[in-house]
Order: sequence, then structure tokens, then C-alpha cells
Amino acid sequence: QVQLVESGGGLVQAGGSLRLSCAASGSFSSINAMGWYRQAPGKQRELVATITSGGTTNYADSVKGRITISNDNAKNIVYLQMSSLKPEDTAIYYCTAKVKRILYGVLDYWGKGTLVTVSS
Repeated sequence: QVQLVESGGGLVQAGGSLRLSCAASGSFSSINAMGWYRQAPGKQRELVATITSGGTTNYADSVKGRITISNDNAKNIVYLQMSSLKPEDTAIYYCTAKVKRILYGVLDYWGKGTLVTVSS
């Protein structure tokens, strides 16, 4: 099994910053990529950012310039540094990982999410 545990969510005022972390643990060979998605109330889950094990990043247009994704491959952790936060960034933020497991191939795993609330 593979577990993804997010942390760092909370309440912040508009213009403020937060740093989310997600740690992967369990039985796997390697992690090909990790990322963050978010789901606001009444909306569909959407991509925030992803990063490969090689460091290639991808961002949603709505967060470019305000959010930075990074990883620590040795610790199997992905971070999401968020700044200049806006009320529309309010959502549950989910960590995801493409994990390679022997006999199973590459599978997608999701964390349970961490709530980020940005007050105006």
C-alpha cells in the first residue's frame, strides 16, 4: 500500500502565504511524479501543479507566478509554496503521486486532502 499525507492547510488572509507538504510512504519502487489538485465548493477538482522526479514542473495558468511546487526525492515529499493568496484559492488541496510498484506498474494515489481557506 501507498499512503499520501498532506499537511499545512489552514486559514489565511488574502495576500498571505501558506506552504503545503505531502509525504508519501509505503511499499513502492519509485515515484515518477507528484502534484497537487484542488476542489473548491461546488466545483470540479482541478490541477494546481505537478512535478516529475526529474524536476519538470507544470502549473495551472491561474496560479502561475504565485505558487511554486518543489520536491525532495530522497524523502518522497512534495511541497506547494503559495503566496499572494486570493479568496478564490479557497479549496481542499489534494496531493497525488504516480507511484511505481513491482508487479502493479505505475499507479495513481491520492491523499485525503487539506483545507485551505483564504479570507477577504
